[in-house]
Amino acid sequence: MSSRSEITEIPIIDWNLIENGQKDQFLCQLRHAFVVVGFAYLKNPPVDPTLIDQMIKFAPRLFDLPQEEKNALSMVNSPHFMGYNRLGNEITRGKVDVREQFDFVTDSTPTWKQGDPIYLKYNGPAQWPNEISLPGFKATVTEYLQQLGKLGVEFMSLLAESLHLPRDIFDKFYESPKESSSHMCKIVKYPVLDASLGNQGVGPHYDSSFLTLLLQASAQPGLQVQSPSGQWIDAKPIPGTLVVNLGKGKFCTLEASA
Repeated sequence: MSSRSEITEIPIIDWNLIENGQKDQFLCQLRHAFVVVGFAYLKNPPVDPTLIDQMIKFAPRLFDLPQEEKNALSMVNSPHFMGYNRLGNEITRGKVDVREQFDFVTDSTPTWKQGDPIYLKYNGPAQWPNEISLPGFKATVTEYLQQLGKLGVEFMSLLAESLHLPRDIFDKFYESPKESSSHMCKIVKYPVLDASLGNQGVGPHYDSSFLTLLLQASAQPGLQVQSPSGQWIDAKPIPGTLVVNLGKGKFCTLEASA
């Protein structure tokens, strides 16, 4: 097994090992990926491929909506931090990010009240595009998030198994029951860089989420992760995979940039 200082590529772990009765091999690869590296590609994830194709096709149509329609969904209108941020509105490590993005969540009932932990403010409805402007978008994203949420819960149980821990060791970090937990997503557009706006799509950062499952929706490279030795490693798009990141909870913390 390589030491952390020798990391030069992101490992690929194949969900088909689970489906084909090779769970022990999958767990071994999983343990290596998140104890030694900190990121992984998950190949053949148990998510409907048709649904993934629909998400990829919807993304450019979402950003092609008229600017006034996108502005109407601005995040500043949402107490749950969901909605639209226009180009140049995000800043990472003191530099402007050249990206447009939408944040969505599986709709839930607001539960936050004065004195509650701030993270409970995320519970609530998303801001969705008009169904007339983008028919089927809400249903597609909601189903996609539900399938990823189911995968995420099982993935964390498998990670616990790979570390020889009880499968439910991470359950305390979920809402109870964990099946009712909200699932969030960002849909991000990185335009061709304009020198007047800077050269940073999004700066180096740690994901704040418990688990990130990233679909790279085009063949355009850009995502990088940083090894403990400081080397930036390209996370080139690989069809049929999701990039997996455990955010600040991962065992070997790598930074990401795009």
